[in-house]
Amino acid sequence: MRRQAKTGRVSLVGAGPGDPELLTLKAARLLAECDLVLYDALVPPAILALSRALAIPVGKRGGRRSTSQAAIHRLMIRAARSGRHVVRLKCGDPFVFGRGGEEVIALRNAGIDVEVVSGVTSAIAAPASLGVPVTHRGLASGFAVLTGQPSGVWQDAVARIAPRSLTLVFMMSLTQRDAIAAALIARGWEADTPAMLVLGATHAAAWSFVGTIADLASVRIPEHASDLAGTIVVGDVVSLAQGEDAQALRIGGAA
Repeated sequence: MRRQAKTGRVSLVGAGPGDPELLTLKAARLLAECDLVLYDALVPPAILALSRALAIPVGKRGGRRSTSQAAIHRLMIRAARSGRHVVRLKCGDPFVFGRGGEEVIALRNAGIDVEVVSGVTSAIAAPASLGVPVTHRGLASGFAVLTGQPSGVWQDAVARIAPRSLTLVFMMSLTQRDAIAAALIARGWEADTPAMLVLGATHAAAWSFVGTIADLASVRIPEHASDLAGTIVVGDVVSLAQGEDAQALRIGGAA
């Protein structure tokens, strides 16, 4: 009697912002059970250590040689068709600027069983690491998450958002921070609107700066933090920031 071939599958798993303790229980279980891990560049070793499977880096970093998205699709499909359970380990949440949607479509089109395991996105975890909520009664009733890439997309969004109506969170945008500051001020945001930078949120080497929109372009990022993932947060909620880097930016009644 011939043995039935094992059917492979792919799990798109969110690794969260970096702290292993912020992984979901399901993410940790799948890492322990899988046959292959394809992981992003900024996934820390402590999270990879939760799996005994073969781990292959496929992450992308701006301006550096990296694995193409098409190649990642081929790796996942080939491994799943060979009967493996693949964990595609993505920083933050797979569906927040993680190209998870593209990967799900590619896998479904190839007839591969795929599931998505949400992760904690740095869009929320980065400001939270300094005690800053993205929404707060009397300060912000909502928030918008934007990316500085590709050029042109975030500018269109900023042009449609009324000044100080929402908290703005910019991901993968550190090289665009001067342009972001200029665009916000041109849109009518006051130059002294609270703003912050958080690099490597929840990592041991995390670095942050709290100031104003006007400060964004001139902030000098220390060398040790220059290779960490960065998040820019703009809005009155930044006035609630805690920690030695936080300046006295208190909005009336929001202490």
